[in-house]
Amino acid sequence: MAAAFYNSLTNSHDGVPAGTKPGERVHPEVVTVMNEIGIDLSTVKPQLLTDDLANSAEMLVTMGCGEACPYVPGLKREDWPLTDPKGKPLDEVREIRDDIARKVEALIASQKPTDCK
Repeated sequence: MAAAFYNSLTNSHDGVPAGTKPGERVHPEVVTVMNEIGIDLSTVKPQLLTDDLANSAEMLVTMGCGEACPYVPGLKREDWPLTDPKGKPLDEVREIRDDIARKVEALIASQKPTDCK
């Protein structure tokens, strides 16, 4: 969800969804709640977060993977401990979705250069 929000809000494809234990597909309840806001994840296939993929990134946003996340010296990293939406009721998945959206918006805002006066 975070990569999809990032890409949607920045009109880019820079956000790459990956995980330390990726599933075969995006969880159906996540697909449903993202479709509700116009983001289609039905064809997205989660990929493994490898050291090479992490090394090619400018920033790594992790979601509670702790020690399983690759460590890349000098790479900015934020950890967002979030509840796994797998198997949760849609109302809970919507709350998780909205929390992720707020975090992505704040991340993007923090990355924008400020005007110097």
